[in-house]
Amino acid sequence: MAITCHLYRDGVVTEQDVDPDRISDLMGEEGVLVWLDIDDPSEAELRMLQEEFSLHPLAVEDALHRSQRAKVEVYEDHFFLVLHAQQFDGDELLDSEIHLFVGAGYLVTLRFPPAFDLAQVRHRWAKQGELTREGGGALLYALLDEVVDGYFDVVEGLEDVSEEVEAAVFADEPVEDLQERIFSVKKRVLQFRRAVLPLREVLDLLQEEVGVVTERLRPYFRDVADHVLRVLEFTDNVRELATAALEAYLTQVSNRLNQVMKQLTSWAAIILVPTLIAGIYGMNFFRPFPAFDTQGGFWIALGMMVVSGGILYWVFRRRGWL
Repeated sequence: MAITCHLYRDGVVTEQDVDPDRISDLMGEEGVLVWLDIDDPSEAELRMLQEEFSLHPLAVEDALHRSQRAKVEVYEDHFFLVLHAQQFDGDELLDSEIHLFVGAGYLVTLRFPPAFDLAQVRHRWAKQGELTREGGGALLYALLDEVVDGYFDVVEGLEDVSEEVEAAVFADEPVEDLQERIFSVKKRVLQFRRAVLPLREVLDLLQEEVGVVTERLRPYFRDVADHVLRVLEFTDNVRELATAALEAYLTQVSNRLNQVMKQLTSWAAIILVPTLIAGIYGMNFFRPFPAFDTQGGFWIALGMMVVSGGILYWVFRRRGWL
C-alpha cells in the first residue's frame, strides 16, 4: 500500500507529500486542489478518507467492493466513479480497476492490483496549464483521457491477433488449436467491450451534472465520450472479424469432412462390387454361372471384380471424389 498526496495552488504543485491528516484544513483555502492517490487501499484508509473529505457513507461502502462495472454515483457535493483501465499483452487482457471520489477541490484515486500507472496522467496534467484552475474535474478529465487512450492500444492489439487468426484460417497448412484461438479472441473482445460500454453512460451523466464538470470542461468530456464511441465501433469490427473467421473455419472443417466422406463412400463402393461378385459366385447352388464348373471360372470372376473396381475408380476419380 502506498499513499501519495499532491497539493495544487492556482493550478501549480506546491507540495508533493502532504500529510493526509492536513487535508480537511487545507480544503477551505482559496484556489487549493488536492489529489490523493492510494494504491490497494485498506478499509481503515477509506474511513480516513470519509472523515477528511466528508464523503458519503454509501460511497465509501461502495468503494470497499471490487469487480464493479464502470459507473458513477452522484452525491450532493461529490461523485463516486468506477473505471477500468485495460492492457493487452498479446494473450491476456489485464484489467486495472480504479475507484474515484471527485469534488470541486479534490480528486481521490483508489487503484487496485494490477495498479494503473498514473505517471503519464501527472505529466499531461502538468502540460495543460489552461485547465489547472478548473479543480477536480480537470484532474478527472486528464485521468479519463489517459484511460480511454489506452483502450485504442488494446483495440490495435486485438485487431492484430484477429488478423493473425484470419490468416491462419486460410493458410495452406492446417494450424493446431485454431478453433481455441478464435474463441479466445472472441472472449477477450467480449471482456473488453463489457468493460468499456458502461463508460459511455458514465460520461453522458457527468456532462449533465453541474459543479465538478464546469462549462469550460464540457468540450473536453465530450471529446472523451467521442473516443469511447470510436473504441466501441472498432471493438465491434474486431468482433465481426473474429466471427467471420470462426464461420470460415467451420465451413472449411465441414468441407473437409464432406471430402473425407466422399472418399470413404467411393472406396466402400469399389470394394462392395467385387465383394458382391465373390458372394454370388460362392453360393454354390446356382450352377448356370459362366464357367462355373471349369478351371477358368475363377479367372473370369476375378476379372469381373478387377474391371468393375477399375470402372468405379475411374468414375469417382473423374468426379473428384478420389
